[in-house]
Amino acid sequence: MTATQVSVIGAGHIGLPTAAALVSFGHEVVCAESDPRRLRILQDGGVPIYERNLDEALARGREGGRLTFVASAAVAARTAEYVFLCVPTPELPDGSADLSYLRQAAQEIGPSLLPQAVVVNKSTVPVGATHLVEQTIGRDDIMVVSNPEFLREGTAVEDSLHPDRIVVGADDQQVAARVGALFATTGAPLLVTDAATAETIKYASNAFLATKLSFINAIAGLCDEVGADVRDVILGLGYDHRIGFDFLRPGPGWGGSCFPKDTRALLHIAESANYDFPLLRAVIQTNETQLRRIVDRLETALGCGAPSVSEAQTPLGTSTIAVWGLTFKAETDDLRMSPAIRIISDLLTRGARVQAYDPTLGKAGGPVLPERADQIRQEFRADGVSDAKLDGFSLRTSSVLACEGASALLVLTEWQEFRDVDIARVRKALERPLIVDARNLLDPAAIRQAGFQYIGVGRH
Repeated sequence: MTATQVSVIGAGHIGLPTAAALVSFGHEVVCAESDPRRLRILQDGGVPIYERNLDEALARGREGGRLTFVASAAVAARTAEYVFLCVPTPELPDGSADLSYLRQAAQEIGPSLLPQAVVVNKSTVPVGATHLVEQTIGRDDIMVVSNPEFLREGTAVEDSLHPDRIVVGADDQQVAARVGALFATTGAPLLVTDAATAETIKYASNAFLATKLSFINAIAGLCDEVGADVRDVILGLGYDHRIGFDFLRPGPGWGGSCFPKDTRALLHIAESANYDFPLLRAVIQTNETQLRRIVDRLETALGCGAPSVSEAQTPLGTSTIAVWGLTFKAETDDLRMSPAIRIISDLLTRGARVQAYDPTLGKAGGPVLPERADQIRQEFRADGVSDAKLDGFSLRTSSVLACEGASALLVLTEWQEFRDVDIARVRKALERPLIVDARNLLDPAAIRQAGFQYIGVGRH
């Protein structure tokens, strides 16, 4: 049986897992990446992003000769029956999605596409983007469908290989069924809709998951005030089959490349349609409150003075804070809209100095990768941190080194290595035995027994 020829445009957090999965399903894939550094890494057999099991999945495709990488989207598309667009759709200042990368990709592949080829929007796009791609390509013999991704960073390979469902939206349902057939070996339910519905499903899914996270963070805050324990509250909620345990995990706030962008994009879509969506506005506002609340609780624990005192006189203004975790979640190197970055920005703005460690900074015990340090500082600048304040931020090469001389430890990402750390060494390194665990990652009883003041999120 002849393998289906597929191209994937974009080798990022969506494109690479998608390409790896399509190869594993028996298809032949050419993946286009315009960034020279990323392309060089891929062509040399490496992986430019961290994603669990991605290196092994790509290696299997390379070894079988069914996965190749090129610089040009036009070259990748010229022999493909199906072309997957996996390009960024970042947020614009008004909350809408920036579709410039999508237009650029459509313009580039348009002249090269085979007659009757199918272009598949995998990127998260607002309602109407499928027709936008059709108009940009400008060919009557080309069909465009929506096939939104539902991948979680950190488990994107597993999610690609074993999806909960396959959603395909198109005006021509036969074409949609053909796209669905590419994933037939997964055994996942196939939902065929029109394009607008498929595009809305993606945004609705992320907005609902963000709602669950904002809800449980708000409940955790209530637990702090009334003396309840959020762990037991979650048990009481999660065993209800109508609710379930997924996404009932309190934390510092939700972030990443999807939830912040997609909730605001959906709110922008609603406002453009003159539809009032106060629930979604409250979900977003609750998340902003949670981000500030973590720093407020740290200030209180440090014995912060009255708001009227000068920055330099407050404990934050004279303290060094150790931070564990910079990525928006464990098992990924993605810093985009990371709650950790947002919270550290707040700390720096309030005058604190920060010593941070993250497992993605480089090899254990080795130097911090220069490009990684540059990425982190760019994220802070994008978050409005001035260079003067950024002078108070530094990176450390281990979790213990980050704690040396610090007034408190703030846990912001749930890496397993933080659970396994030698807590006695942490106690010795810290100037003051205070841990604010924004991920409820550590065992409060064990931490307190080791002589620490422990503050979790909704835990007593």
